[in-house]
Amino acid sequence: MSADGGTKAIVAALFANVGIAITKFIAFLLTGSSSMLAESIHSVADSGNQGLLLLGGRRAKRAATPEHPFGYGRERYIYAFIVSIVLFSVGGLFALYEAWHKAAKPHGIESWHWVPVVVLVAAIVMESFSFRTAIKESNHIRGNQSWVHFIRRSKAPELPVVLLEDFGALVGLVFALFGVGMTLITGNGMWDAAGTAMIGVLLVLIAIVLAIETKSLLLGEGAEPKDVAAIERAVTAGPEVERIIHMKTLYLGPEELLVAAKVAVPACESAEELARGINAVEMRIRAAVPVARVIYLEPDIWSVAAERAGTGTAAPTAAPDAPDAAVPHATETATDETRTGS
Repeated sequence: MSADGGTKAIVAALFANVGIAITKFIAFLLTGSSSMLAESIHSVADSGNQGLLLLGGRRAKRAATPEHPFGYGRERYIYAFIVSIVLFSVGGLFALYEAWHKAAKPHGIESWHWVPVVVLVAAIVMESFSFRTAIKESNHIRGNQSWVHFIRRSKAPELPVVLLEDFGALVGLVFALFGVGMTLITGNGMWDAAGTAMIGVLLVLIAIVLAIETKSLLLGEGAEPKDVAAIERAVTAGPEVERIIHMKTLYLGPEELLVAAKVAVPACESAEELARGINAVEMRIRAAVPVARVIYLEPDIWSVAAERAGTGTAAPTAAPDAPDAAVPHATETATDETRTGS
């Protein structure tokens, strides 16, 4: 649902920004307003960003290869990070440069006075429809989360990016309308420069927020606490597992979670019985958390020595070797080796 909703929001924003960019450029050519130029470049940058998000979504669907055995799901994070760079450089820094340039040689709007106001009001209306679409699609997966928590913790980057872009676009249009309106009222081009500077600062701040959040996704985030708790309940819900020794989760992509755990199992009479038990646990995990698509469970035997060796579910499965302990013989089983601290 998040992928389809994200694509719908991206396409809506793309069409809106292309149309808005064209009208803003026409208004700039007629009036020479720096606020209109900054907003034009802003809309061009946003259009390019939506194109990048669509490209990232498409490339992320490629099948896994021997070189990339876990697939390409994280490409969506990479392209979202590129979006933050584009927004910072093309949008924010250009607007700040244009504000500095206009402040050095301020001049009022000498012709077509009504054009920028009409264009900005129309742009606000069109951008509002795009923002409404992003909000509607986000609400399908946001649940009871606050908007701040949704943007910070969402594993699918497209909707938070579009939300922040559309929000920034609306606020930027208000800033541009303020700068243009005050310039028309006073005839002083410094108001136009001030509106442009406000747009630049806004875009830089949004770009920084996006960069921080997508950087966290690129580094690798684990499952949310509620999902971790659901996985733990699923693992220990049956007789196949006595306890979880330790477990780690990692998002390979927005909709693919890796679960790796070492679990304590009761004594089994055969490998077939053990395999059936592990398969049953995997089925329960996938039923509890459907995005848990890659699961690795390592069975082990819990012991008092293991319990004394560590704390909580992160405890290793054996006490540390003594300084002069002999190296285990090569013929020992894999399970025995794991108990020595592997």
